[in-house]
Amino acid sequence: MFTEQPTMSSLFEQLGLASSDEAIESFIETHKGLNKSQHIFEAPFWSESQADFLKTAIEDDADWAEIIDQLNVRLH
Repeated sequence: MFTEQPTMSSLFEQLGLASSDEAIESFIETHKGLNKSQHIFEAPFWSESQADFLKTAIEDDADWAEIIDQLNVRLH
């Protein structure tokens, strides 16, 4: 069970992505520019399991939701 406040690094780890500061910035730089009407979990670069995790976390207002919102802002 996850007990600490999630960080961007821990979110990337949860998604199975490289989680160093440099890797996160590179990912955001590569994928930024999502359509304003597009939900983060609808982005074409997520695997099905990644998209499901993001969608569920947002819908359940899980501990992850705040950090996902921050990533969402940066990707839009």
